[in-house]
Amino acid sequence: MEALPLAFTTGWASGINAYACVLILGLLGRFAGAEDVPTALSTTPVLIAAGVLFAFEFVADKIPYIDSAWDAISTVIRPTIGVIIAALLAGEASTLQQAVIATTGGVVALLSHAVKSSLRLAINTSPEPVTNIAASSGEDVAVASVVALAAFHPEVALIIAGVLLLLGLIGVYFAFRFIRRGFARFRAWREKRGAPATGSSAA
Repeated sequence: MEALPLAFTTGWASGINAYACVLILGLLGRFAGAEDVPTALSTTPVLIAAGVLFAFEFVADKIPYIDSAWDAISTVIRPTIGVIIAALLAGEASTLQQAVIATTGGVVALLSHAVKSSLRLAINTSPEPVTNIAASSGEDVAVASVVALAAFHPEVALIIAGVLLLLGLIGVYFAFRFIRRGFARFRAWREKRGAPATGSSAA
């Protein structure tokens, strides 16, 4: 179960910014000698695809309401990438261990995605874009830092990711009223542009 701490950490990072997680892991595996990074993530096609998608998300994630729309689209994508990374990390582990590790990556990614998308809805109750830019930039720095640390010190990164996830869940609890207001504004924004509301898909 040596891969479990890294699976937890990359699951958290995938829920925040899956493409940045893949890109950073791949670059560290290819150029920095991070031995725990699966070889599949450091191939040229994966690095190019992750880089292009990260560049798109880097911009979209900083625009009010566009960020929430992108979160809604990513509801399946981020946890799936978390599962895939964790499964690759499991490597030659037994079937049961592979299942536990992959499930950990997926569940943690889903939780961190839910935290991110919910807090963004709360932030979108403010009309100015500065808060979105600051929040997105902070997330980018946090993902890059924690993933880079995880590649060489997975146990330490596990603790940091766990604390950040817990703080995020607490933040969602206290921001619930703003989240509901933000969701209502997001639905109105979608309807104004002719797109039907999708229930709670962004949460």
